Amino acid sequence: MTSYFTTDQHERLRLEARDFAESEVRPRIPDMEASKSVQHELSRLIARQGWIGVTIGTQYGGMGLGHLAKTILIEELSRVSGAMGAMVQASQLGVAKIVNFGNEVQKKTWLPAIAAGDCLPTIAVTEPGSGGHVLGITATAVRDGDDYILNGRKVHIGNSHVGDLHGVVVRTGPGSQGLSAFLVESDRPGLSLGPHRQAMGLHGFSFGELVFDDCRVPAANRLGIEGEGLAVAYSSSILYGRPNLTAVSLGIHQALLDETTAFAARQHRYGKPLGELPSIKMKLGQMQSRLMTARLAAYHAVHLLDRGVPCDAELMNAKLINVEYALDSARNAMEVHGAIGLFSDRPIERYLRDAHHIFAPAGTSDIQLLRLGEVALGTSKGQWSERVTDPDR
Repeated sequence: MTSYFTTDQHERLRLEARDFAESEVRPRIPDMEASKSVQHELSRLIARQGWIGVTIGTQYGGMGLGHLAKTILIEELSRVSGAMGAMVQASQLGVAKIVNFGNEVQKKTWLPAIAAGDCLPTIAVTEPGSGGHVLGITATAVRDGDDYILNGRKVHIGNSHVGDLHGVVVRTGPGSQGLSAFLVESDRPGLSLGPHRQAMGLHGFSFGELVFDDCRVPAANRLGIEGEGLAVAYSSSILYGRPNLTAVSLGIHQALLDETTAFAARQHRYGKPLGELPSIKMKLGQMQSRLMTARLAAYHAVHLLDRGVPCDAELMNAKLINVEYALDSARNAMEVHGAIGLFSDRPIERYLRDAHHIFAPAGTSDIQLLRLGEVALGTSKGQWSERVTDPDR
């Protein structure tokens, strides 16, 4: 059934993604949780569905369906596995940098391969000493003839261990105009991976370390002009990162409600279903209300983005609401389940762990509130959703 935001095509895509998630992803979850290892084969299988190319234009072999379609895909995968939803959302960050800043040669070289599922892209910005503070980047690129030589470390890089093409933001000079972005193939000499580290949640997803040690990269691999790295980082985070992570939270939130309502219907207390108790019914009502509001905020924001309407504030608000509401509903779900929810043979504790991973990337809730405060005060510094569509940017 279509809604105000979705079309028949969107809903067909939803059913396709849902069927795939149930048949191909869900059976693998026990092994993913037990091994906590990177899911190389499953990541490739998902990529071969063509979904990484959902926002890539048809002239480059992509689906050309836009951000709402991307949201639906990530949501449906995340409803079954937050880890695989995160894999797709991280790949989409890698798409963003090429779509918005790549030249025609770079687009023709990489976008068809990404759309076909033969190349998984990433974006590498975060560093050990600066975290998400982009201007604190210390990794460097020094010009050497027709090449640049990269040195430094990047951490918490989504798809680090499955990525084929890393979009790396490094320092080429001082200040905010001293950052530049490069496309670095994963097999380039001088680029190595730190060991995969197991984390609290998102088991199967890799978000690890890239190490550059005199890694030589052709100048032709630079994205945009020298000094445009800040724009690459910010626009990718705001226009792709925030709505992508919103979609992951939305899928986890739906899973929380589905599992908790099913549990409340089959468990009995005092001779009737647990869900009939007023205190439990109220918690389910809270979860339902939050989910409805969260989905409305998410779909509204990407609907505006697809229409080319400036919507930075809506994207920030969507991430804020979806992350916070999913975490609130995770607590409600655990309260309804009681002690049984603490055991790993029930998925509730997995959803709770996975939901916490979505809080920090693309800006914590505090960052979203600070930026929304600037919107309220009229002191925000322009909108990236307007700049990247402006040919004179």
